[in-house]
Amino acid sequence: MIQLTPGTFLVANPHLNDPNFLRTVIFLCEHSHEGSFGFVLNRKLNYTVDELVPELGDFQLPVFEGGPVELNTLHFLHQYPDEIPGGKEIIEGVYWGGEFDKLIELINSRTADIQKIRFFLGYSGWGEKQLEAEMGEKTWIVAPATRKFLFGNHEKVLWKEVLKELGSEYELIINAPLDPRLN
Repeated sequence: MIQLTPGTFLVANPHLNDPNFLRTVIFLCEHSHEGSFGFVLNRKLNYTVDELVPELGDFQLPVFEGGPVELNTLHFLHQYPDEIPGGKEIIEGVYWGGEFDKLIELINSRTADIQKIRFFLGYSGWGEKQLEAEMGEKTWIVAPATRKFLFGNHEKVLWKEVLKELGSEYELIINAPLDPRLN
């Protein structure tokens, strides 16, 4: 069984009826006895980052809803530790945050691969022992995080794709209808 640690995915079990997390995949960035937080990867918003950060000019990079907490905060994941110092490495080669002015410079220089940067409004957070309680209720399935899912352009099928990677035992879950009464 995969341990609940920073750098793992939390995949919503189909019985999770909370509209904030229905069929979501969360990249867990922090997990300790004090609490946990991460970002929903498969909820693209109708914003682009240039609408939120005018200094980025015409870069219309998508923005994702990181979760229901502090939707007025902008976060980012990236693969540029040298160009964007101050980030925290979550998995090998993937960083959360860093010096925002350096991020703006990098994007405006047009030398960055924009597929290696992802923006989020808000985040998903849990208080002390809250995530452990949800794990006990089998609310989440834990999966290893990979860059191909973190930075890929497949948010509409991400939930199914991550479950497929876990093996055939999740086949029934993958094909479960949103409303089991309609089955």
